[in-house]
Amino acid sequence: MQKDIYERIISFLLGASWAIVLFGALLTFKTFVSLGLGLSLFFTIVYIIASLFMILALDAFMVNKQRLVESKKQTKLLEKIYSKHT
Repeated sequence: MQKDIYERIISFLLGASWAIVLFGALLTFKTFVSLGLGLSLFFTIVYIIASLFMILALDAFMVNKQRLVESKKQTKLLEKIYSKHT
């Protein structure tokens, strides 16, 4: 199945978001490790949770796009059925 430009951009952004989460978590941990292990783990977990919302939002965009495509297909089918019965 061919992907349109919208799906390609969202897929790229999802991959980039996962990379940002992983490298950002490592960078956050290394930055705050001088303040203590517990505090650095806390900040890292907060960073990961905040970053996962970005991934969740991008995934919601993709799901809504797929829902729109399916709704258009169903509308065409219902119009065909309606036109046959009238």
